[in-house]
Amino acid sequence: MATPSNFGADRRRSDPPRGPAGGRRLIAELPPQAAVDQLFLATHKQLRPNRNGQLYLQVDLADRSGSITGRLWNASDADFDAFEDGDYVRVEGHTQLYSGALQLIISAVQRADPRSVDESEFLVLSPADVTGLREEMRTLLATLQPGPLRALADEFLADGPLMEAFSRCPAGVKHHHAYAGGLLDHVVNLLRLADRVAPLYPAVDRDLLLVGVLVHDIGKTVELESARGFSYTDAGQLLGHVLLGLEIVDEKIRAIEARSGQPFDAEAAVRVKHMVASHHGQYEFGAPKLPMTLEALLLHHLDHLDAKMAGTIHLLEAEASIEGGWTQYQQSQGRKFFRGRG
Repeated sequence: MATPSNFGADRRRSDPPRGPAGGRRLIAELPPQAAVDQLFLATHKQLRPNRNGQLYLQVDLADRSGSITGRLWNASDADFDAFEDGDYVRVEGHTQLYSGALQLIISAVQRADPRSVDESEFLVLSPADVTGLREEMRTLLATLQPGPLRALADEFLADGPLMEAFSRCPAGVKHHHAYAGGLLDHVVNLLRLADRVAPLYPAVDRDLLLVGVLVHDIGKTVELESARGFSYTDAGQLLGHVLLGLEIVDEKIRAIEARSGQPFDAEAAVRVKHMVASHHGQYEFGAPKLPMTLEALLLHHLDHLDAKMAGTIHLLEAEASIEGGWTQYQQSQGRKFFRGRG
């Protein structure tokens, strides 16, 4: 490995002009054609062949402002083995636009000593933020009326290891709330939305809606590995968070029955499970069932709203340093977005 004093000297394949002096820049602040020599959190590394069969290293590089795809051309197994997902790495290279997205062309990368890293630069949510969100979630769920739905919510909240996983898990690895605590952040915002919207529709069972919000993505605590970077577990890839979530809900219902000696309300159980099964809204988006209750329909639309808004806000922030009033074209949404020129 290169030593810090000559880092990248023996690996440099291109040497664009250096950027302005100063401290590290957040990913959201990086413009195209900028020289980069700083720390990132590495996730999702892959060694891939190009069209000519030559290998290159692709890795997602993250900080608290977002992530950027890094590529090291003419890579080797040694380059791939030089660090692990979840490591902090020092990267030298330069940014460029490719197919409407900013990427980082790497000339050198090496594992950094975690003791030298200021982790606040890589955390979207501070420990205090997470504590505050957990308290807000408990406060909102404490408004549920006594009965089977309140008992189910309490059963989840009383599971310490599950709530710890829930608090550090992202809501996704790419598209929205893709950061430690992202799932908690997403669910609390949905609880806020549900609390405000449910009174506008008196036919909606508010308690059922709030419990559906709590559990709809609970399977992601098993689907996603959050201890070292964000990636899919074997169970996550084989089953997915919807099926895993249904299993977890069923386990909690069985636990309530075993402790109380009474059967759980059958209709309440199937209605909650239906919300887990249908929250993606459409078959082509991975929903085993379409929403067929008012609460399931409302959950789907609130979930879609929060995910789309969070993802688009992140896009606008991530491209704030790119000149012009518009974002790059977003293939996934079939459009570009106007940021404004102010």
